[in-house]
Amino acid sequence: MTLKDSYLKTRQRFTAICRTLKTEDYSVQPVIFVSPPKWHLAHSTWFFEQFVLSKFKPGYKTFDEDFAYLFNSYYNNAGTRVLRPNRGLMTRPTVDEVYQYRQYVDQEMLEFLSEDISEEIKKIIELGIQHEQQHQELFYYDVKYILGHQPTFPTIESDIHFTEIEQPSKWLKIEEGVYDIGHNDDSFCYDNELGNHKVYLHEFEISNQLVTNQDYINFIDAGGYDNFNLWHAEGWDFIQQNAIKAPEYWHKIDGIWHHYTLQGFQEVNLKTPVNHISFYEAHAFAEWKQMRLPTEFEWEVASKHFNYGELWEWTNSAYLPYPNYSKAPGALGEYNGKFMINQMVLRGASVATVDYHSRPTYRNFFHPEMRWQFSGIRLVK
Repeated sequence: MTLKDSYLKTRQRFTAICRTLKTEDYSVQPVIFVSPPKWHLAHSTWFFEQFVLSKFKPGYKTFDEDFAYLFNSYYNNAGTRVLRPNRGLMTRPTVDEVYQYRQYVDQEMLEFLSEDISEEIKKIIELGIQHEQQHQELFYYDVKYILGHQPTFPTIESDIHFTEIEQPSKWLKIEEGVYDIGHNDDSFCYDNELGNHKVYLHEFEISNQLVTNQDYINFIDAGGYDNFNLWHAEGWDFIQQNAIKAPEYWHKIDGIWHHYTLQGFQEVNLKTPVNHISFYEAHAFAEWKQMRLPTEFEWEVASKHFNYGELWEWTNSAYLPYPNYSKAPGALGEYNGKFMINQMVLRGASVATVDYHSRPTYRNFFHPEMRWQFSGIRLVK
């Protein structure tokens, strides 16, 4: 697939997955970590305008001078911006104007991609495509939170679904040794995957499948949320302060657990992987099972032995730079490096991840209390 085709496919997918939203859905921000769908559509467009067209396309005219302020996310080098908690206050520009913005930038980009451009520019455009794919996944997290906290639990059309786990888990033995970690070929990767290096691992066994809803209900029924001995101190404080007794979107009705899905409010399927779990909850569950979570290095080495892609899987590794890690200069250097503090690594992919976006070396990262993303548990013993 050419770079032009990849760009067009990615851009068209975003508008396609938004097709069943109502206009009123586009501007809602119920909590600070959720961004409105309209903002995602505009921000991913601004990325191409800011880092490609404005810098490299001669004679390019900015669509609207205010949009850089409205739709910059965290790039300090790119100028001032609307504060993250205030993204939901923007009823203007309208949804129609945001789609006009996308159309304008797409036309300019397709013209630009028809020309002979340097390898440096191609790499920035590829980063922009990958960046938009990330926002397409974040869109699903955010719209689920927006709709899942409404009284009538509205739905949208999506292909988000989970596979039932029919067989008992098996334990895969990984021998001790020195292993290569990190990205090491010419295909695309983020800078946080670079710094290919070696690690020593002790022998361990890792489950070939994820923890199921039934497994997690057993933990709840055994008093897992009431036993402080299972929890990190911060995790115990977090669930106490927020009165958490189950995964995000779960509700117990007449003794039966139900949860919100994008297909509607349903009884929890006991055979599918438990989802919307914080790192704190994943750790407590592992403690209850007298096991642990894998490190990100153990996960990477073992990943060739099992299927992944249903959920992002919490690891027991803090998000830190690899040896010889270096940031790109300027705004693009802010993409990953400045977030390497107080976050935990997740590996794999999820049902909302764009095809081919993930890989065994991909390092996702979230704060340990976050639960709105599609996250689950794989155990090590």
